[in-house]
Amino acid sequence: MFTTLVKQSLIVAGPRQLPAIEQMRRDVDDIVGRLVPDISKLNRKIHDTPETAWQEHHAHDVICEFLEANSFNTTRHAYGLATALESRTVSGNGGRTINFNAEYDALPSIGHGCGHNLIATASIVGYVTLSHLVKRFSIDATLQLLGTPAEELGGGKVVLLENGAFKGVDVSLMAHPCPVPNNGSVEYPGGCAGLLTNSHIGVFATYSGKSAHAGAEPWEGVNALDALVSAYNNVSMLRQQMRPDCRIHGAVIEAPKAANIVPESTKTFYSVRAPKLAAAKELAEKVEACLSAGALATGCSCSIKREAAYEDLLPNLPLCEAYTSHMKAAGKDVQVLATEVVRASTDQGNVSHVMPALHPMFGIPCDAGIKIHSKEFAEVAGTEQAFDMAVIVGKALAMTGWDLLTQEGMFEKAKADFDGISVDLSIN
Repeated sequence: MFTTLVKQSLIVAGPRQLPAIEQMRRDVDDIVGRLVPDISKLNRKIHDTPETAWQEHHAHDVICEFLEANSFNTTRHAYGLATALESRTVSGNGGRTINFNAEYDALPSIGHGCGHNLIATASIVGYVTLSHLVKRFSIDATLQLLGTPAEELGGGKVVLLENGAFKGVDVSLMAHPCPVPNNGSVEYPGGCAGLLTNSHIGVFATYSGKSAHAGAEPWEGVNALDALVSAYNNVSMLRQQMRPDCRIHGAVIEAPKAANIVPESTKTFYSVRAPKLAAAKELAEKVEACLSAGALATGCSCSIKREAAYEDLLPNLPLCEAYTSHMKAAGKDVQVLATEVVRASTDQGNVSHVMPALHPMFGIPCDAGIKIHSKEFAEVAGTEQAFDMAVIVGKALAMTGWDLLTQEGMFEKAKADFDGISVDLSIN
């Protein structure tokens, strides 16, 4: 299909004849319109088979199958990760490299309550569309679609950065859904282009004790559940000394199943969030002290492990403005820059500290009161309305990439904005 579209377009346009933006948008609509049936099926396959971090084998496979069926070169299990993937389109002499990140991991017990199926859809639409355009008009460019697993837990993009997946990339693009009340109460129902997020550090603690009969000889045991509960109380007391812009929240992920056995093993996980990574690291050290104290108080041993740290997200104003203009042309009102921090976190933040990056939130209309990371939003993320919005966003991402490749000075503005933020960060 992709090869056919390119050949048809070259007959009509010829190389380097760049039409007005209105014509470009009509061309994009035509490209995407032909692919929507297959992309809709792909979106449905990902949504209806939710897989948690590092286990996204089905999503990995169906995305690769879609790309291969449309004549895109595709690398499965990319960069040493079983559920990562990569596709590249090279046009002309390669030029600048534009990356599209596709997430597809789901939440435990909830499914796609964060709508990552829609992230994958938007990025695939953006990548396929822009690939068509650069080939049609013989634009020097390299485009990368990167399938990035484990955003919810594990930091897939952090690992991919370390493994060289982003080497040579000039700009990174993606977008994330969010629920928006459909009652007209929101000023920008299309979402926000310039999101501000917290940094994040995940901390695992495993307690090891000694089992014994809880009724006959409890004194022979060393209670790993007591260690976990003690640590939980320690962390709870820590919260009154926390800054109001920081967050700690945890979960018991391994607990005893019987009351008549002194538990010999338990496991807990804590998320530590702060506006900047330095503050998150400082708070994580205090959390780890609380966790260690639980072991000390009960005689257990304790193993503590940190997950990959997420940086805060750095918005890029030129990218935000370009994306906003294309969303507005599609009839969607989008806020250019957020006025306050969303306390959630993303590993796209790490990417934004390495290169100019875009990570807007796009609104999915739903009943008032529905929140992200809920079963209700998981249902919304599987609707046709949500899919249609992801397609619109994918087109806007493609057009933002087009601006970077063809609009004089656009990339330089994005790079200058990134360099300016980096300078400010180094000073502070």
